[in-house]
Amino acid sequence: MRRLVFCLSLMSLTLSGILAMGAPVYGEPIAKQLFGKMKSPAPLSARAIGSYARGCLSGGAMLPISGPGWEAMKLWRNRNWGHPQLVKYLERFATEAQTIDGWPGLLIGDLAQPRGGPMLTGHKSHQSGLDADIWYRPKPAEPLSKSERADSWSIKLADTYGRKVITENWKPGYVKLLKRAASYPETARIFVHPAVKRALCEGAGSDRAWLRKIRPWWSHNYHFHVRLKCPSGYSGCANQPAPPVGDGCGKQIAYWMKKLEAGEKWSKTKPKKPKKPKKPKKELRMADLPKSCRAVLNAGPGAVSAAAYSTAAPLPVRRPAVAAAAAQSSTARASTAKANKDASLPRLKGLTAAPLPTRKPQ
Repeated sequence: MRRLVFCLSLMSLTLSGILAMGAPVYGEPIAKQLFGKMKSPAPLSARAIGSYARGCLSGGAMLPISGPGWEAMKLWRNRNWGHPQLVKYLERFATEAQTIDGWPGLLIGDLAQPRGGPMLTGHKSHQSGLDADIWYRPKPAEPLSKSERADSWSIKLADTYGRKVITENWKPGYVKLLKRAASYPETARIFVHPAVKRALCEGAGSDRAWLRKIRPWWSHNYHFHVRLKCPSGYSGCANQPAPPVGDGCGKQIAYWMKKLEAGEKWSKTKPKKPKKPKKPKKELRMADLPKSCRAVLNAGPGAVSAAAYSTAAPLPVRRPAVAAAAAQSSTARASTAKANKDASLPRLKGLTAAPLPTRKPQ
């Protein structure tokens, strides 16, 4: 009897300790559902926490909605927040692009949510407050109204699978603009459409060192995506490895042209309706983020209550891979093998059935 009482007491203490640490008992909530509700920044010291695609932000600063050289767009999203270093970068970049390079000014899209973290819709990155989207459309001379900020859109410099920029939309000033954005030492990478990278390679001239930071990636035909390095002096922020050595032109552009061509062919032959329903995508849960992100949610106004963690649905239980393989019928295996040999699917490195990969940009 004494042994039973001792065991029950030990279990009670263990459970109390887990709850005190803020850890869930039965499962983890989906992270975006908590971060997406935050309306104000965490009143903590400014820190970019975790990685660009698995992190959060404390002490976030708001980019002013208007400045001498910029306008913030789509304000209803409440995504004009970032690490103070990002806000300073954008203000300096906008001012110098206007006063030195003659650019009319920047229209700035999404930065991060007030406390960073995964978003309810859209971006997989932009989580640590070090990413910003800048539109290719220049800032108009007149200030924008609330409705214009909400309803306006950028201009397109390339088609989705286009191998060249759209001539009537391209301006030599884009070379100066992107060179300016890449010139600052805190800039880690700038993502652009591959056709834009190609045009930059052709128009850069003899000074080509800055092109190393310009990285081609899918879908960046309406905006370019600036990513900063982790601020120095703070631990817990994860940088990407440095870009490959060189200007990224030549063979790398030729490789992307093949990817675009294959993607275009795929888009014309893909089935309109999938034969099988898509598996639900895996959502990032709080356990997938750095532990410090829990403190970010728990700080100050709008803090997340302990109930939000402890009442979360249990984590889904996955069958072991061996058991799943054994349960698969021979007919299903034959069907899978046939699908993998479909000659209509692109076989270029890095491109499978879908031309828009979900892996991290390189």
